[in-house]
Order: sequence, then structure tokens, then C-alpha cells
Amino acid sequence: MRLAMIAVGTLALTLASASSPAPAEAAGCLKGALVGGVAGHYAGHHAILGAIGGCIVGRHLANQQEKEKAAATAPNAQAPGPATPEPTHNGY
Repeated sequence: MRLAMIAVGTLALTLASASSPAPAEAAGCLKGALVGGVAGHYAGHHAILGAIGGCIVGRHLANQQEKEKAAATAPNAQAPGPATPEPTHNGY
């Protein structure tokens, strides 16, 4: 009975993902959830909590990597010196 429920759930998820119009923008979440779920399962049967934590950490790391990539490819927007010249003082 349990195997049948797993098979039905897997089939439902497969059909739902195949019929979705656009791919999900969950960079890092799916990978993190998979790793966290497996780790949580082996660390005391807490696969759901591990998957949630893995998704959060995976998404955070993906955001960091995206920011670093954008910073590396973007040109330097700031000038090396001050933007406006400093006023000279005449001694008054």
C-alpha cells in the first residue's frame, strides 16, 4: 500500500511539473532540499525539516553566487577619486 502511494505521488509530481508553463526559478533550493532531506533522514528521520533547511541554505548560497557573478562581470561604476573636486581654501 505504501509503495502504491509513493508511486501515485511521484506520478502526480511528474505530471504537474511536465504541464507547468515555465520552469521554476528555484536556483539552489531543489538541490539543497534534496541534500537536506537525505541528511535529515539519516540524522533521525527528520527528512522534512532537513529538506526545508536545505532549501533555505541552498537558495541563500545561490543568491550569494549570483551577486558575486554580477559584481565580477559589471564594470566599476565608481570613479577612483572623489566625484567633485574639493574647494581650495584661500586662507580666510
